Amino acid sequence: MSFDIAMHDLRYALRAMRRAPALTAVIVLSLAIGIGANTAIFSVAEVLFLKPLPYPNPEQLCLLFLKIPGLGIQRDWPSPGEFVDIQSQNRWFSEMSIALGDSFNVTGRGDPVRMEGLMASSALFRILGAKALIGRTLLPEDDRPGNPSVAVITYGAWKRLYGGDSGIVGQVVNINGRATPVVGVLNSDFALNGDVMPMTSAIGQPEMFIPLQLSRMYIDARFWESFSVIARLKPGVSMASAQAGLDVISARIREQDKRDPSFSIVAVPMNEQVAGGVRRITLVLLASVAFVLLIACANAANLLLSRAVSREKEAAIRAAVGSGKGRLFLQLLTESMVLSVCGGVAGIVLAEGLIALARVIQPGNIPRVGEIGLNGPVLLFTCAISLLTGVFFGVFPALRISRADLNVALRASGRGLSSSVKSDKLRGVLVVVEIAFSLILLVGAGLLAQSFIRLQAVPPGFDASHVVSFMVTLRGPNYNSLRKWTQFFDLMRTRVAALPGVESVGATSSLPLAGTGGWSGIEVEGFERKPNQPELQADQRNATPGYFNTLRIPLLRGRLVTETDTADSPKVAVVDEKFARRFWPDGNAVGKRLRLTVNKVNPWIEIVGVVGVVKQYGLDADTRMTVYFPQAQFPISTTYIVARTTPDPATAAPALIREIHSLDPLLPVYGVRTMEDRLADSLARQRFAMSMLGAFAGFAVILAVVGIYGVVSYLVTQSTHDIGVRMALGALPNNILGLVVGQGMKLAVAGVAAGLLGAFALTRVMESLLFGVHAGDAVTFLSAAVLLGVVTLAASYVPARRASRVNPITALRED
Repeated sequence: MSFDIAMHDLRYALRAMRRAPALTAVIVLSLAIGIGANTAIFSVAEVLFLKPLPYPNPEQLCLLFLKIPGLGIQRDWPSPGEFVDIQSQNRWFSEMSIALGDSFNVTGRGDPVRMEGLMASSALFRILGAKALIGRTLLPEDDRPGNPSVAVITYGAWKRLYGGDSGIVGQVVNINGRATPVVGVLNSDFALNGDVMPMTSAIGQPEMFIPLQLSRMYIDARFWESFSVIARLKPGVSMASAQAGLDVISARIREQDKRDPSFSIVAVPMNEQVAGGVRRITLVLLASVAFVLLIACANAANLLLSRAVSREKEAAIRAAVGSGKGRLFLQLLTESMVLSVCGGVAGIVLAEGLIALARVIQPGNIPRVGEIGLNGPVLLFTCAISLLTGVFFGVFPALRISRADLNVALRASGRGLSSSVKSDKLRGVLVVVEIAFSLILLVGAGLLAQSFIRLQAVPPGFDASHVVSFMVTLRGPNYNSLRKWTQFFDLMRTRVAALPGVESVGATSSLPLAGTGGWSGIEVEGFERKPNQPELQADQRNATPGYFNTLRIPLLRGRLVTETDTADSPKVAVVDEKFARRFWPDGNAVGKRLRLTVNKVNPWIEIVGVVGVVKQYGLDADTRMTVYFPQAQFPISTTYIVARTTPDPATAAPALIREIHSLDPLLPVYGVRTMEDRLADSLARQRFAMSMLGAFAGFAVILAVVGIYGVVSYLVTQSTHDIGVRMALGALPNNILGLVVGQGMKLAVAGVAAGLLGAFALTRVMESLLFGVHAGDAVTFLSAAVLLGVVTLAASYVPARRASRVNPITALRED
């Protein structure tokens, strides 16, 4: 095709679009929705599955976890002792690093700040290929116990806290009250967060790194399983070979430490760690937007096919004056391609809006969200699907018009209603496809909606209303003894509780739904674990007096933690109902004893109370047995403080923070959130999935309505003469109404039947995303089918009513 011919076809296509602005707008909008949704979801998939992580040879990177299926633990952090065991027997990794997430109170330059960070061995920077912009990173000599500690900060922290001052290197800051020189600032392109590497106790992206010096105290704590371990495979070594070696080491540790029979150490590729948690929902959304695009294509093809009837005479005239069928076909296909390109451009705008919206709402289930955008590969994908879409929906109408019989088209003046449907089965098939795909999306959205509703109804085990939470980290010379820690919490509770509007206040080491937690091995007096039985582990939390009352966690038996539970008094514990019923079926655990198995010298601890079960890790997550210890007897430096207030907790927070600063003006207070916000955020992943699939299903139904209405409307328009004949022969308006609506409902029945079969097969992949509802839930399937039936009835009724009002004399005169 020459350039002049192409330009002529392009101009003709634009004129044809201007002659039918309403049709053009409907098609372009339909395609924009389909292409825009595909572009947005593909941009997520491109980052998660196609774009390599920003480290050298990322395919060689892996994280090491403990796996104990017998205890319901799929991924747990190793201990320093286990890390040393692996490192000493390693033949598969070129480098290994251990790290512990922590938060640091930093003073010495300006106002005190709290910084998230890592205590890490120096190999971390070599494994990840991190370079220093100024100064240096951590060195092997920094790892040696007894050597002076140093600090490395990120580029962002350098700019935010120190204004990009190059003189920061070599300067001394106080980190948790300890004078520490800053030896380096990392390059701006270095990124490390919880998506890439679990930070355990850290709650955000680390900004500071200090050496983790593995002294004998660390190494001997073989059950202190709170550390992240990252490794790089040697060149030529496969992940499977490394796993085989880890299996041998696991067996030795299992025997040495008398661990659970299902205990093992697993190597998880870093990319799987990043994307594994959202792989299923991303694939479901990709399939959903593909359905939306197919519906948009079917819709566009149907509208163009319906319009083709009125253009057959135009095409016949052009053929009569010498235009060949191939030439006519290309010209009509060009018109479809122009429509698809317009839809693609509008789709890019829509996709950019959807991506921006995802960044704003922070759905909580999109790793590497900052990297998502309309980059080169994504735009190339958009161009490709736009062109393919134009071919897909344009080829059938173009063939229909270009192959029209010249003599018949020039003589034709109308078509009968019944013959229209029979002679143009393709339009009916396309409508059936639209209805079927719409039903599949409706069923998927309905299942997720039911799942979300049932999840919201799950009791969290506490009352989140009117509670504000925040964090403090007690470090430095002001808190270098247990007595000072206890004194701070006692004063804090007294001062905060005295504020107007504060009902109660307490503190804990691990707040429900805050993304933190900890557990340890236990022994229960009188319970002997057999060698083939799972080892005993329980969640471990610390609490101050007032904590349970503040969150309104119910006391079932015995008593709660009180002011009399001091460091000098006998050790006590409060357990939850799940723990009590596990060992004492009647739930009466008061007076019984347990002890921790972190080391052999732990004393027996008396159980003084039983409280209700609390959902710690999510409303959809199974709870573990939980033990609460008095904060004064088992202190933790990083602590969550909770206060119940009569006014709005968000507005009461500043007064609470001021009161804490009156106790210690250098103590950073951070992580300020209401418990209702935390509860809402815990459902962010499910809410996002439901909202997205619901939106796609809504788009699909709208497109299906447009398609059904368009087809029936054009049938009525083309059958005006036949309708006039029927009415002249005695047909009543209700007969015509029933005839037209019946044609639409036949399509609906076929589409619903096909959709039900497709939904039954495809929703099986969604089972892991559901809570409290089966993938084959009959109510959801039936509701979706009825909804589409009603929608089809409504879409058919409007043109059918118009057909029933045709004046037979006027209709007959049109011939």
